[in-house]
Amino acid sequence: MTYVILGLVGFALIAYFFLKGSKPKNIDAAISVDYKLLLNTHIQFYKDLDDAGKLLFEQKVNVFLANITIEGVGTAVEDADRVMIASSAVIPIFGFKDWEYRNLTNVILYPDTFDGEFQFEGENRSILGMVGTGYMNGQMILSRAALIKGFSKSAGKENTAIHEFVHLLDKSDGATDGVPENLLAHEYVLPWLKMIHQEIHKIEAGRSDINPYAVTNEAEFFAVVAEYFFQKPDELKHKHPELYEMLSTIFMQDRAKD
Repeated sequence: MTYVILGLVGFALIAYFFLKGSKPKNIDAAISVDYKLLLNTHIQFYKDLDDAGKLLFEQKVNVFLANITIEGVGTAVEDADRVMIASSAVIPIFGFKDWEYRNLTNVILYPDTFDGEFQFEGENRSILGMVGTGYMNGQMILSRAALIKGFSKSAGKENTAIHEFVHLLDKSDGATDGVPENLLAHEYVLPWLKMIHQEIHKIEAGRSDINPYAVTNEAEFFAVVAEYFFQKPDELKHKHPELYEMLSTIFMQDRAKD
């Protein structure tokens, strides 16, 4: 009975955020909160940029936070959480001159893992993040614990929040299928799909260091290798040079230092 009640409460809260929505706001100047200290503390991507790049990153973070509602369910949302969520959104689109997440209105932060019925207490909780579909369209749910880990020194190749924002990029052409057609020129589509399937076979054969979750489908492959690209670009370029070059083309970024 407790789990049923929790499920109903969780469903009601999610429905509330969905119906509430968030009307986008256009801003030209930075919002009042100065996030530079938090960016320097938590976001390695930001720290690696030159002064002009840092300023651009700050502007994109401010625009995201001015347009997207971030609210917690079962946990408080701190400024550091907002910075990490916004950075997760900005990192994949940093190479694009203009980009808006038109398919997102709300990010809902849970304390930890949750299940398919949006329960964040009890057993059988394994979901770290998800992009909503159907009545949940426009919503993203993230585990706060996974968010923090993704920007910690122990994160390795994984970053859940970046993973979910890459799904949104993928979805922006109308289909979450691992082929971001509005980011990838037509002549690259077939080579990209061939590359995906070749690497999936290597993962299945135990001959790849890419997270095995990538074999789920093409969409998950794209999101998983994007995490790798942004978390460990030098390692990806060394071990998977062709994959690295394709992702550099898609995201319009050359992240490797060598």
